Amino acid sequence: MIIDLLKESEALLEGHFLLSSGKHSNRYVQCAKLLQYPDKAEKAVKLIVEKVEDLEIDMIVGPAMGGIVVAYELGRQLGKPAIFTEREDNQMKLKRGFFIERGQKVLIAEDVVTTGKSSYEAIKVVEEYGGEVVGIAALVDRTTEELNYPIFAAEKIQIDTYDKDDCPLCREGLPIVKPGSRKIKD
Repeated sequence: MIIDLLKESEALLEGHFLLSSGKHSNRYVQCAKLLQYPDKAEKAVKLIVEKVEDLEIDMIVGPAMGGIVVAYELGRQLGKPAIFTEREDNQMKLKRGFFIERGQKVLIAEDVVTTGKSSYEAIKVVEEYGGEVVGIAALVDRTTEELNYPIFAAEKIQIDTYDKDDCPLCREGLPIVKPGSRKIKD
């Protein structure tokens, strides 16, 4: 079902992409294209809700940018508060008066999980406040390696990734696009 929603909203892109991990890919999931439609967002996030509704969760935390709308919609459907972390001086932080109580059970919310880098940055913030992370929720799980937390995804999708030095798309001379929001060091 999530694949259909991604295709309907033109969120599943084909080409040559620079990922926030620094790796290259032949496809990119631009969940913002899906999340711009509240009815589609509700349906997509409902698939996650069905997987986490029995977990003990006090709060949802989404790393900016991709996790904000997912966190909000998860919070709305679960009846839980939803906040977000954001970068300041290239470090994830809680701002805007957001706070996590010691011992609160927190679900991290993402649009797409690939390497878990943004999730781990948000987890560090949660743990600094004394919160306990119960898992990572995502519209799309495209991980290739096991993370230290359970992932509750609407869908797991296999997308090829390449190191920049071994990228067949670069060898073909295809122009590269960087669609994400994170600054990448060369």
